[in-house]
Amino acid sequence: MTILSEVLSGVGFGVGLNDSDKEQLYPELLYYFGLVGGLNICEALEAAWRDPYNRSEIEEFILAWLRKKAKKRQKSVVGVI
Repeated sequence: MTILSEVLSGVGFGVGLNDSDKEQLYPELLYYFGLVGGLNICEALEAAWRDPYNRSEIEEFILAWLRKKAKKRQKSVVGVI
């Protein structure tokens, strides 16, 4: 997933995603942008990525998703005795 790699490298968020995280993020991203069930969803997502407005929206979605994921992980670690 080239888009995810570009977002992660450009942000310096310092977060790595395992395959499970990627498998969860991708469908949520497609659903959020209304691409679920369409033909050539990869091409549609790449076309959206080339548009500056859509690119910033995709980046913001991914970053918000990563923040939410980080908070969940932090809460689970804090609760461990």
